[in-house]
Amino acid sequence: MKESVGIGLLGMGVVGGGVARVISQKGHHIQHLVGAPVAIEGILVRDVGRARSFDAPASLFTTNPNDVLHNPKVDIVVELMGGEYPALDYIQKAVSLGKHVVTANKEVMAKHGPDILAQAAKKGVQVLFEASVAGGTPIIAPLLRDLVANDVLTIHGIINGTTNYILTKMAQEGSDFGDVLKEAQELGYAESDPTNDVEGIDAAYKLAILSTLGFRARVSDADVYREGITKLTGLDFQYAKELGYAIKLLAIAAKVDGSIQVRVHPALVPDHVMIAKVDGVLNAVEIQTDLAGRVLFHGPGAGDMPTTSAVVADLVDISRNLVRNVVAAPPLRLSRDIRIRPMSELETKYYMRLNVAERPGVFAQILTVLGRLGISIASAIQKENDEEAQRAEIVLMTHRAKESSVQEALRLISDLDVVNSIGNLIRVEEWD
Repeated sequence: MKESVGIGLLGMGVVGGGVARVISQKGHHIQHLVGAPVAIEGILVRDVGRARSFDAPASLFTTNPNDVLHNPKVDIVVELMGGEYPALDYIQKAVSLGKHVVTANKEVMAKHGPDILAQAAKKGVQVLFEASVAGGTPIIAPLLRDLVANDVLTIHGIINGTTNYILTKMAQEGSDFGDVLKEAQELGYAESDPTNDVEGIDAAYKLAILSTLGFRARVSDADVYREGITKLTGLDFQYAKELGYAIKLLAIAAKVDGSIQVRVHPALVPDHVMIAKVDGVLNAVEIQTDLAGRVLFHGPGAGDMPTTSAVVADLVDISRNLVRNVVAAPPLRLSRDIRIRPMSELETKYYMRLNVAERPGVFAQILTVLGRLGISIASAIQKENDEEAQRAEIVLMTHRAKESSVQEALRLISDLDVVNSIGNLIRVEEWD
């Protein structure tokens, strides 16, 4: 049996500091769980002299990655740097040196996860990444273990706390996107450059990871259709509520006729569905399977302590195996022949908000375009009038239609003389 387990930290930011603090403060508890002491043997940072939330011995800090990666006392490398490079290089190097890895890096795992896991399997080491998707809310381990007997049918996720906070405030206060974003930045919920969050990039990384694990197929972030929340306005939330819906930035993956469709975009969600009630910075992932039915995982998706919880859980998992000299089985086998279904083939219902001229015959012209493309209307409501400008706003709800037909219809409608602008198009997500 191994007498102790050595940890090498790559990065000592908010989460890195949290991991160091927990290993120090809960050392006896972790030792009891593992069966041997667990200790930090090296910490890679950019600036050794910088003040940090956890005061580790100065001898542990280095700016040279090789001091950690090649340290014979380091058994597990914990990568908490973020970004694709140099994090990917360090992870691959650690694996090549026969060291186990724990990472919270969603971008690296979305783009390179299957290759990293294959490399790890050849070297007989583990790479665990629970914190990469939903922070402190367990979802990776359940997909790899608890639901392994199931065929996953659909995945619906609210997996970006920043955007969920913004959409919640817009729904509750009727505010527009720009105003709420500014408030979120002032409160520290949104970055000074919020692009990754508000354009759905972060959620696409996470959905690629979930889809790869859930469907046992190689899915990268480039396969995910992505649309952000910047076009949403207070009016959309007002109308959605009247129609019985909430608006959420959903990460959606589904099996459709033997193929996989993966997409991230705002969606109207029936307000009676559980995931519609997930508000603020919280995350939720609903997995629908053939055996277990619908299972909802709900909790904090970010923050130093929730993410630290997931990282330390992975550390304990690997450390137990090290102490007992157990070689863990490779986590998954992938099918590489599953087709990624293009967004143009999506079939769903749609919400359309149009600003039109206030005069007779407007509806007829719009309905003619829609009818020509096989799109039928479930309801049509005139919502706002500007008599002085002779303008009106109408909201259309369609029956199920094909994405390619809807996009062509919008193109043709926008060219009509009676249409001033396309206010918004939001897909409606249905629950059985």
